[in-house]
Amino acid sequence: MCSKRWIWQQYDYLVQANTAQIPGGDAAVIRVHDNGKAIAVCADVTPRYVEADPFEGGKQAVAECWRNLTAVGAQPLAVTDNLNFGNPEKPEIMGQFVMAIKGIALACSKLEFPVVSGNVSLYNETHGQAILPTPTIGGAGVMPDWKQMMTIAFKKQGDVIILIGGHGRQLGQSIYLREVLGREDGPPPIVDLDLEKKRGDYVRKMIRNGLFTAVHDISDGGLAVTLADMAIASGMGAEISFLPPGPEYIPLFSEDQGRYVVTCAPEEAERILATADGAGVPAMRIGVAGGSSLKLEDVADIPVNELKAAYESWLPAYMSGEL
Repeated sequence: MCSKRWIWQQYDYLVQANTAQIPGGDAAVIRVHDNGKAIAVCADVTPRYVEADPFEGGKQAVAECWRNLTAVGAQPLAVTDNLNFGNPEKPEIMGQFVMAIKGIALACSKLEFPVVSGNVSLYNETHGQAILPTPTIGGAGVMPDWKQMMTIAFKKQGDVIILIGGHGRQLGQSIYLREVLGREDGPPPIVDLDLEKKRGDYVRKMIRNGLFTAVHDISDGGLAVTLADMAIASGMGAEISFLPPGPEYIPLFSEDQGRYVVTCAPEEAERILATADGAGVPAMRIGVAGGSSLKLEDVADIPVNELKAAYESWLPAYMSGEL
């Protein structure tokens, strides 16, 4: 969950000064010379999901890639897959391989996100122990005007924070379960591809209409990490005050799919909620951006500078041998 800046800053990520959005958000965005268009690219997979349920994990890799392109405002166009597995001569590995491909195929069909290229890497083992099944999905999308591009950073004090897709309800295979509780239990979140498409198409339409000021999809770490990402990227805090009844850790850390956090100007909030309702997309106001801390009801109040220091420092410290 740490920043990968230590890695990507070592490469040419500016691409002849045409990079409109550098790594660190939902997708990188590259301007197409001076004609106003842009290409968005990203790569996604969650190996622990694929290990727990190869079919759902394959679906999720495609859906998250599609969702990340959507979150920056791009129309997803095509996929290239990189299928990395262990020894296919072992029945359990071949089973992972087959079911992951079936999940990928279904998701690509439903989301109109065709595979145009790819490769396969098998027999990835060390001392007979296979790597986690890792069918990485690289996606590309296009936007007609790069100036409509969304980023994950909060923009203005007082912007309203809206949750698209509702609160999460389960913690199976989540980062919270693994890293905080030390367990790798349960099924991964189910990917409803019809809901995924409906919600993503709505988000993209609102971006094109200029109604959002920031967008970030919910994935690893759930709502709490999504909000932390947005705060770190902007240096601005937020106050979240609308969590559902019951244990707070479920809605904060659930990784249920097909969800986004968006922000908008206060005067646009009711319009956005009304249009979401008309489109059959769950949307609710959960807080406001502003201040110097991320406040999650009465559960946590963490200064943004502390969040950023923890996020940015771990990988350099690890690579230098300090950890």
